[in-house]
Amino acid sequence: MRAALALCLILPAPALAETPLTAEEFEAYVTGKTMDYIADGQVFGREVYLPGCKVRWAFTAEECKLGHWFGQGDQICFLYDGDPEPKCWIIWPDGEWLSASYSTDTPDIAPRSVRETTEPLCCAGPDVGV
Repeated sequence: MRAALALCLILPAPALAETPLTAEEFEAYVTGKTMDYIADGQVFGREVYLPGCKVRWAFTAEECKLGHWFGQGDQICFLYDGDPEPKCWIIWPDGEWLSASYSTDTPDIAPRSVRETTEPLCCAGPDVGV
């Protein structure tokens, strides 16, 4: 009983309330799409999902970073060139879009929305383009 309670206290709230996408479901949903990551109604980043679990990401008005994603348990993790630490998210379907919580989010941090966009990925740096 104590172990279950301890687990509930350390898991982000969405992980308890929603069913995370599997890596296969995530791949089927995002491959070939460009997705906006939105917090508090504002786009903070955009990512292009390429075949073979490859990605191109940029925070708003920053250089693009190339990387790849992979499933790790209930999480989808992203590893970008030049960054040795994977960025892991719990991602679940939420109506017609996705919702995502960073693996270290506390329950008071609202999930981010992940929505498909037709807008191109604009890179400020050397790897400019889509």
